[in-house]
Amino acid sequence: QVQLVESGGGLVQAGGSLRLSCQPLNAPSSTISWAWFRQAPGKEREFVAGIRWTDGNTYYTDSVKGRFTISRDNAKTTMYLQMNSLKPEDTAVYYCAGGYGLTQSYEYDYWGQGTQVTVSS
Repeated sequence: QVQLVESGGGLVQAGGSLRLSCQPLNAPSSTISWAWFRQAPGKEREFVAGIRWTDGNTYYTDSVKGRFTISRDNAKTTMYLQMNSLKPEDTAVYYCAGGYGLTQSYEYDYWGQGTQVTVSS
């Protein structure tokens, strides 16, 4: 059974930083894309950042470019999302996801339980 174990959410003031972690357990080798999505109250789930497990290429939505960094450890066992210069509009539940695609949620088969990020103004 595939599990994605997330951690690192919390409450931070605007301008602050947080780091999210996602540890995939029992994910098949065909899972080549890993990503972070987020969902704010009353809004649809949106792509935030993604990384190709094979070559490390990274992708970001425009609103987080220059502020967020997605990465993985050398052993490819954990994925991270470093979030700097946080804004109140970054407040959402953040989900780790594993799949085969890039930015569309339907391209991801495995999802974490979600971790709340709240940025106060």
